[in-house]
Amino acid sequence: MPKISHELSPLEVSRIRTEGAHAVGGVPGLYLQVLGGSRSWVLRFVVGGRRRRMGLGSFQAVTLAQAKEKARAAHLEIDQGQDPIQGRQQMVRRADAARANALTFRKACELMIASREAEWRSSKHRQQWENTLATYADPILGSMDVATIQTSHVMKVLDPVWRTKTETAVRVRGRIEQVLDWAKVKGHRTGENPARWRGHLDHLLPRPSKISKVQHHPAVPVEDAPAVVARIADAPGMGAMALLFQVLTATRSGEVRGARWDEIDLEERLWTIPAERMKAAREHRVPLSRQAVALLEAQPSIDGCDLVFPGMKVTRMLSDMSLTAVMRRMQLGAVPHGFRSTFRDWASEKTSHPGEVVEMALAHAIEDKTEAAYRRGDLLAKRVALMQDWADYCRPMLDGGEINREETGRSLKNVCNG
Repeated sequence: MPKISHELSPLEVSRIRTEGAHAVGGVPGLYLQVLGGSRSWVLRFVVGGRRRRMGLGSFQAVTLAQAKEKARAAHLEIDQGQDPIQGRQQMVRRADAARANALTFRKACELMIASREAEWRSSKHRQQWENTLATYADPILGSMDVATIQTSHVMKVLDPVWRTKTETAVRVRGRIEQVLDWAKVKGHRTGENPARWRGHLDHLLPRPSKISKVQHHPAVPVEDAPAVVARIADAPGMGAMALLFQVLTATRSGEVRGARWDEIDLEERLWTIPAERMKAAREHRVPLSRQAVALLEAQPSIDGCDLVFPGMKVTRMLSDMSLTAVMRRMQLGAVPHGFRSTFRDWASEKTSHPGEVVEMALAHAIEDKTEAAYRRGDLLAKRVALMQDWADYCRPMLDGGEINREETGRSLKNVCNG
């Protein structure tokens, strides 16, 4: 072990300017090295029979006390037969490896979304993921290494919006959870997911069902449906025709706007919507009433465009606001999707059609997994009668196939007087 030199004071050390290595005392082997006008701390020691020399930092950055502290820590390793220089090199390598393996939450979102894109039905789904994560999660988690994200960080994202924007916050939580699960599988983090709900965040946040208010789509009252449908039928434009078809088929706006002629069999009076265009990702067959068939037969087919209801640019779909705009111009106080509620209310209040037939007509997913596993048919025969009854109610026709103007007129008069 090097001998312990006379211990110099900080002032004495600061006055050393002569080139060479100057022992400062206090810790064996600790020197202030002056070279070319620069000064730095050096520790000389022997380990495993080898003479070693380790830098401890510059004189300007490291005080005398700090240099002694570093030197003593190195001697502890030496006493255990370890080479502090090799230990430092190993730490650097581990730090480099950790940096190489580090992944920010922002980058993890980007990679995870790209990996999942193929299973999503539209670019709109990807956009929703990107927008919610960018708006709510990124300001807090974006630049963080996914390996360091803890429950407290997730709570900083969720707590401000959990009670005021509950539905959105629930989606954000689920998406953060999926991003962190993806990062774990990829080897970028370990341990439990801090965004998981069951047995974790459910102890910190109130259940969404207890604080969120269910907001239903504004719908046309059942009694007003015939008059409102008559007004839609008389309205000009492709949006109005698409909206009328949506009402008659009780489908969703996106399904109607994306309808193609090759999906429709007028002879069989059947519209088959492929799985990739359905919310539940299952093919849906829609029986077409006489009124729906009449509408389609009157709808012009445009060369080079397979869309039944093309937009202004005939090769493109109507925008998702086109149908809403029709109802806004009419000042109906309702939205297109609300007609599905009107249809359901009509079926339950004014008909004896079974509820399961109505749910199948609405293409709702079966929540009971056991029932879903055993159900093979789609109740098409029963839905034929259901959809014709619905069309006859909201868009009555005479026996010859003409629209019953008298019946429609009475409905309109009732609404106006009401």
